[in-house]
Amino acid sequence: MLAALVKKEWLALLRDLHGLAAMFVMPALFIVVMSLALKDIYSSPIGALRYAVDARDSGVQATLLLQRWQRTHGAALPLPQDWQGQLRSGRLQYVIVLEPGLSAELDTPALPTEPRIGLLTEPGIDGNLFNSLRAELVGAGGEAKARAAFSAPGGPDDAGTSSMARLVKAERYAGNVGPRPSAVQQNVPSWLVFGMFFVVASLSTLLIQERQSGALGRLQAMGVSRVTLLASKALPYLGVNALQAVVMLAVGVWLMPLIGGDALSLRGANVGALLLSLAAISVAAVSLALALACLVRTHAQAATVGPFLNVLMAALGGIMVPAFVMPAFMQRVSAMSPMNWGLEALLTVLLRGGGVADVLPNVLRLAGFAVVMLLLAALLFRRRAT
Repeated sequence: MLAALVKKEWLALLRDLHGLAAMFVMPALFIVVMSLALKDIYSSPIGALRYAVDARDSGVQATLLLQRWQRTHGAALPLPQDWQGQLRSGRLQYVIVLEPGLSAELDTPALPTEPRIGLLTEPGIDGNLFNSLRAELVGAGGEAKARAAFSAPGGPDDAGTSSMARLVKAERYAGNVGPRPSAVQQNVPSWLVFGMFFVVASLSTLLIQERQSGALGRLQAMGVSRVTLLASKALPYLGVNALQAVVMLAVGVWLMPLIGGDALSLRGANVGALLLSLAAISVAAVSLALALACLVRTHAQAATVGPFLNVLMAALGGIMVPAFVMPAFMQRVSAMSPMNWGLEALLTVLLRGGGVADVLPNVLRLAGFAVVMLLLAALLFRRRAT
């Protein structure tokens, strides 16, 4: 009986090709668009910014500072006469103004008391880029002062390769197992989780059709149990989720490099932990879909409530907005979203090199959520099947 009911659900699902395609095309498009749009979020684009220099001080120290800046940021563009207008329009990203007296200030051992370097940026520059440029200029000025002090008679030798930048080694640490963080490594897990939870719309529609046609009543009259009916509806969508996972991972691994993005790296990923995480997400998503499908009574409700809840959970769960940029209160709210549990489990595997023990807390949360939703679905199904 169960096999026949599952076959019936597959046939009904395959008739809705548009809805089925949406469950694959939508998350894949999100992965492509968001990964390309955020490609430089993990590699600062400062070196690619167009800039010019208004050198009002041509002294030795000012010239050396400018040369060191150009080594890491590329050659400056010739300063146009209307550079203020080009800056306002965004044709120049920033202009560095070396004020008169800068060289004398850098030769003085005392700390500065007034600005000698100006940083003017275009109005729409990203706040993080603005702060990074300012911090780099402050650091460059400080190092120029240090070099001037070291070059004084009796000061320590200043080797040509020395720099304050060599004092600090910074990296995003994932040990020897995790891949380099990238927009793709973040977006594939995010939109994979979102796509898996999106089965609610399709499942709700099919259940409402069977309820309105009287098919559910006839099946129950034949003695088919609620457990069998719910299982027959859940199993095909668990299969859809499994296929979604394969397709989304393939998009990250093979498609993204072909269109100019970074490739999703599965290097060091624990296969058992990955499969366990995907299974827990799938069960939680299908259980929620069953509960909502048993709750709604009309096609309009199915088309509204399910997608709205998915978008809300995605916004709160760190799918659309990373949880780490949220205020502390919102981060606590985010930690209560099932999508956040699934996302954290996948990130633990794909970015942090975690194993089964590391993902187990989030897997258990998803499993507990699935049990609650299945019990709710069984209760609602009994009341609304006829």
